[in-house]
Parts: sequence; C-alpha cells; structure tokens
Amino acid sequence: MTQAFPKLLSSQIAFDIARTILDGFDKHYRLFRQASQQARRLFERADWPAAQQAARERIDYYDRRVQECVHALEDEYAPEDLLGGVWREIKLHYIGLLSGHKQPELAETLFNSVSCQILHRSYYHNDYIFVRPVVSTEYIDTEEPQPTYRVYYPAADGLRGALARIVTNFQLAPPFADLERDVQLVEARLNAAFGLDQPEPNQQLQVLSSLFFRNKGAYVVGRAINGARDYPFVIPVLHGEQGRLVLDTVLTDAEQIVILFSFTRAYFLVDMEVPSAYVQFLRSLMPRKPRSEIYTLLGLQKQGKTLFYRDFLQHLKHSSDAFRIAPGIRGLVMLVFELPSFPYVFKVIKDFFPPPKETTRALVKEKYLLVKHHDRVGRMADTLEYSDVAFPLARFSEELLAELRQHAPSLVEIEGERIVIRHLYIERRMVPLNLYLGEAERQGRQDLVEHGIIEYGNAIKDLVAANIFPGDMLYKNFGVTRHGRVVFYDYDEIEYLTDCNFRDIPAARNEEDEMASEPWYPIGKHDVFPEQFERFLLGNPNIRRYFMQHHADLLTRDYWQSHKDRILEGVVADVFPYPQQIRFCKQTNPTVAPHPTPVAPPNLENLHNE
Repeated sequence: MTQAFPKLLSSQIAFDIARTILDGFDKHYRLFRQASQQARRLFERADWPAAQQAARERIDYYDRRVQECVHALEDEYAPEDLLGGVWREIKLHYIGLLSGHKQPELAETLFNSVSCQILHRSYYHNDYIFVRPVVSTEYIDTEEPQPTYRVYYPAADGLRGALARIVTNFQLAPPFADLERDVQLVEARLNAAFGLDQPEPNQQLQVLSSLFFRNKGAYVVGRAINGARDYPFVIPVLHGEQGRLVLDTVLTDAEQIVILFSFTRAYFLVDMEVPSAYVQFLRSLMPRKPRSEIYTLLGLQKQGKTLFYRDFLQHLKHSSDAFRIAPGIRGLVMLVFELPSFPYVFKVIKDFFPPPKETTRALVKEKYLLVKHHDRVGRMADTLEYSDVAFPLARFSEELLAELRQHAPSLVEIEGERIVIRHLYIERRMVPLNLYLGEAERQGRQDLVEHGIIEYGNAIKDLVAANIFPGDMLYKNFGVTRHGRVVFYDYDEIEYLTDCNFRDIPAARNEEDEMASEPWYPIGKHDVFPEQFERFLLGNPNIRRYFMQHHADLLTRDYWQSHKDRILEGVVADVFPYPQQIRFCKQTNPTVAPHPTPVAPPNLENLHNE
C-alpha cells in the first residue's frame, strides 16, 4: 500500500481539478463572510431594506459558486478527464489540500455538490464523494486575533462591569441611549434566573466574538458558568428612539432561545472564521437541536442539508418502520408522506392538479423559493429541497407506492431494491391545526381550542407584517409545533401582500343579485375579499366565538389595506422572536405586530409527534 499510494496520486490533472474546486469554495466563503460583515454596517445605519436584500442575495451565493466551478471544469477539461475513475484520485488530492483548512466540512460539501452535477448518481458513494466526513473539525484554531469566544470574569469588577465590557467590546458605531441602565436590567435578570449574585468557583461569562444579525436586531450570544453549571443567555440589541441603541431584553429561558433559533425563522448573518466552533458552542446552549439545524440557521444551509441527509441515512439503518401517507386532509398540489419514527415529512409535487387549482410545478417551486428567500418571522417552515433521493423500496407501504405512481409518476423511478424520487421537499413534522382543534374539542379542552385560534390569528398577523398573504387560509394548511406555536406550511397560493387588491363586497343592486349563485361583480386575479373569510373559517360556533374575540379585525378590508399601505411606504415592522412581556421597554410601537406571544399549552400527547 505504501508503494502504491504515490502512484495513485501521480495525476497532475486530478490535482488541478481538486485545486479548482477548493478555489471555488474559498471564493464562496470569502463572499459569505463579506455579506456577514456588511450586515453589521447595515445594522449600524438602520438600513433595513438593504439588510433584507443582502440576506436574500446571500442565500444564492452557494449555488452560484457551484455553477461557476462546474462550468470552469467542463470548459477546461475533456469529458474523459471528469469520469468516475479519475474522481477517486481527485478526492484524495482534495483531502490533502484540506489539511489546516478552517472550514473543511463546508469545503467537503461543495466538493459533493460539484461532483454530483458532473457524475451520474451511480457514483454517489464514499469513493467519489464525501458520504462521510473525512477531515476533523475538532479544535480548529483561529488565525485572526479574534477568538471564537471571549471570556469575562465578574470577580474582577463585578457582573455589571463584565456585562458592560461585553457590550462595548463589539464597538457598534451608534451610541447607546442609556447603557448603564440597560446593563443593570440585564444583571438583575441574570441574577434572578441563574443566581449569579451568589458566585461559585470559576464564575465566568463566555460570549461568541461575533454578533448575530437578523432582521432589525443584533444578538449577543453567550453562556454563564457558575461552579459546575452552565446557563445560556442571549441579549438582543435594537435601535431605539433617535437611532440610539438599547438592550431590549435578555433571554435566559432555554425554550425561548431554541425558538430564537427556530426552523421557522430567517437565517442569521454571522462573521465566522471557524464555523464548526460556533456550532459546537451553540450546541452547548441547545443540546437537543441537531447540528444540521444550527448550520442552517447560521446561513450555511447546504451544510445543514448534508448533515441532515447523513442523519437520515443513519436513522434508516437503525429503524424498520414503513413510509406511509401522512395523516390529515390530502392536498391537491402536494403528496405528503412520512416515516413515523422520523420527525419530518416528505413532500412531492403532483404531476396534475384538479380544479380549482390553477398552477404548475414550476410555479409551485417558485413559491417555495420565495419562502426560502423571505423573512419567515417564525411563522413559515423552512424546507430542505433535494433531487434524486433514493429510498429502500421495501420500506414503502403499498398504499404509498400506489399514490406516488398515480399522482407523481414523472418523479418516481424504481431501480432494483430502491425507489428514487427525482425532486422533493423535506419539512419538520407538525400537527395539522385542523386535527389539533378537533382533538382539543373532543377532549373538552377549551383552553387549547382558544390557544389554537389565538395562535392561528397571530401567525396570519405576523405574516402580514412581513408582506405575506398566505392565500389558502384553511386550518389544514397550518401546523402546531411542540412549542405550541402555529406555523404556515402550504405555499402554493402564497402572494406578497403588496400584490393583493383588498376589496369590500359591493352592495347588491337588486334581489336577483342577492339570490344569484355567482358574484354579480367583476373579480380580478389578485382581488381579496376579507369578509368572505368568515364563510369558510368560522362554521364551528365554538371556533367562531374565539376568533371574533381575538381576531375579528382579520375580516375587515381596513386591516389588510392599512398594513399594505405601511409596507408600500417603506415601513419595516418589528416582529419579535421572543415574548413582548419580557422586554425591558414594553411601550406599544405602531410598527409592531400588535399581539403578545402566548405561553405554549400542554401537549396533546396523541397528536404531538414533532
């Protein structure tokens, strides 16, 4: 083996191809970090439209670099130089080039993306691509003077002094309105939550060196160590009056921090030299959250997809249950199936859509891409999009196979003992809201029925604040998470709020108009009549009572039009990823979605399987 290895790595072409791919990755990550650095400047200037645009553009960076790399290889090398046999040697050279690299796991993923576009899927195994990671990400050192996290010792000048140094060390350009006041409030909250006013040996605060930027906020992320215990905390920094900064609150509850990093929210922009170190730190704060989700929330969604798929393959090896049609009302556009032991659902676009649906597969994919690029404000589920996914055929129920062959034959291919689905979305499993409400009523749990309706209306209002009209607002298109939050997940009729024309129904001209089965007035493609929502949402008297108590304004044109007007005027609303009641400053802001975040209810054990 020792004599064969040098011969195996003798091809200059293989080395050059490996070098080209790594150069492509390095360009990608350089631009990725520049976008994160730009986020800081835009936050300091409070330029929210530009910040939103920059966040959207960064999502496409990865695919652009992959395409650039594929085109460069296809232009530079003959087809025979890119065949599978050569690719094994290319991979070995690539591994050698990753020695000492600061983002080896991300570079391996880009290698996979380039390889999979050039090779046939018969080469998708560990000899040619990184089915398993090769280069360790443990203990990678930063070369910059800025470490992954900084450590502060309250014993030196007190907890308040340490907190002040944490904030000022970030050197944000705008001044604080009253930093001394804000730090005092943070100190009191930390003492009440963690007992830091009773110091134990080795008391310290560890804070990630880069701020986390998203929407209109910057977040200080850290952990307090007091003796043998670790406590997570997050401090949101916002723009207050007259452009001065404020510490809005401090999150100390583990569940609130998990929700801050939820799959229903936009990706953070964070400047990281060693992303694996940030992921390791964040996992210490949220040990139940998989690494795939953390990478995704840091804007490294392709790495998140890679890790998710590896986790999925491991789950398949250690489970034996069968894939089946997901419970709930079957949709007209998507065929949805699940593996009961796995907390996700798989969504396939059907080949044909029965009336009244008027759409195409291309349009549905555009809607899902819109959601990927948009601010999801905690109310739209992120999705993972895959192509050519192979499943074990024996694990598919006969009913599911029949449904796939009937409704999506163009996307299904049987290869021996595998079934390959050419395109699908994977999404976190939630309890459909219609099932949640029905089960709550059967159990006589009026508190859960009311909670579900409050959250349903809150979800719609958060979407409105983010310039999203959900289109189909039936309860079956919303899901309930394990935290009791209601999330929208059916995107084929989604529209920008500003593209909709909100109208009142004209008064009938005569008795014939009132009795007519068809509308007596013209209806445009983008016309919306909010008063009609009552007809298909509030047939249940119990649900109607709670809806009218909490969200009657959703049935009026004025509500929708007023929010549309504000968005057209350039107002970017605040939608806070934490409860209003924990904010230090609780004054009403007219640009805030006008509702508190409710406390999550008890789970319905026979429904919740997230």
